Formats: sequence, C-alpha cells, structure tokens
Amino acid sequence: MSEAERPQIYLVTPPEFDLEVFPQRLAAVLDSTEVACVRLALASRDEDRVARAADALRDVAHARDVALVIEKHVLLVERLGLDGVHLTDGARGLRNLRKDLGEEAIIGAFCGVTRHEGIAAAESGADYVAFGPVGATPLGDGSVADSDLFQWWSEMIEVPVVAEGAVSVELVEKLGPFTDFFGIGEEIWGSDDPAKALAVLLAPLG
Repeated sequence: MSEAERPQIYLVTPPEFDLEVFPQRLAAVLDSTEVACVRLALASRDEDRVARAADALRDVAHARDVALVIEKHVLLVERLGLDGVHLTDGARGLRNLRKDLGEEAIIGAFCGVTRHEGIAAAESGADYVAFGPVGATPLGDGSVADSDLFQWWSEMIEVPVVAEGAVSVELVEKLGPFTDFFGIGEEIWGSDDPAKALAVLLAPLG
C-alpha cells in the first residue's frame, strides 16, 4: 500500500481520563505515529472539566500540527480555539452549523451504519463521515458497519470516510483499501504503552 493510499489515523480520547497523566500519553502516541486529527470525546458534562481538558490537549496537538476537534460541544469550538466539532447524530443541524462555524472549521458526522445518513451528512457539508462500529461489540444494538459499506462509499462518494469502533488488526487489513481514516481510541488507551499498541494494530498497513 503506497503512502497516498494508506489510511490516516484519527485518535479518539477515552470518555474519562486523568488530566495529570493523559496529555503525556497522548503526546507519546503523537510523537510515535503520524496522526491527522484528535477528537476530545469526554463523557463529562462539566463545562470547566471539558474546557481544562481541551486546553491541555490543544497545546499537545497544536504543538505537533495535529488538529483537535471536540465531540458534540459546538459552542466550545471557537471559545477554546479548537479546530472543529464531531457530531454524533448524523446530518442533523449540520447545514446551519457550517454557516455558524465557517468553511475553515472541521465538521465531522458519525452516521452509525446507515448509508443514507452518511449521504445526507456529506450533502450538508460534512468534512468527513464516520461509520461504525466496524467490529463486534457488546455495546449498542449489535449492528456493524461492514466492508461493503466502506467499499461502496470509497467508489461513489468523495467526502472522506472514517472507520471506527472495535477496530482490530484483521479489520485494519480488511478495510485499509476502502477507508480514508481509522478512528482509534479504546483499542489502545487501556494498554500500558498506547504507542506500541497502535503500532501493532496498524501493522497490516506497512
């Protein structure tokens, strides 16, 4: 697989993390592997907590020329100097959001396993569409975004696509030819050495 064809890496933070430790863990991964974007995906609804996390991770990411987007919290993007937002409900509100944030902001949309939702997001101005989970997981309703969806998307739609959720070495090999990004998060953060875990996961890409 050539460099031009090789999917890029999109890191997703854990839903909860220690602000004293995680920025250094993130920095180590960014220093070990070329990463296109980081998504702050904190489950917390405490504005101060989210803002402090965003400040810390923005400094780590921007020092390495890596974009930082935040999950869901649209109003914090400009206030915290972030690069954009990741929407978790497909195309809903995306068109208006594009007007509010402008053309420079990154706006991504998670569309589950639904081709129709992905197309709607792409037509509404999304910079990327994410489908998942791509692997089996006990969470959710058991539906999986299969390789046919990514193959069809790569052939028919120009908007970049992200494969995420329960990514495995086998799925990296299988989906590598058909996806623009792999969204990687829980797959590595539970490891003592996330950078090494990421290298193992991405081994099929060469």
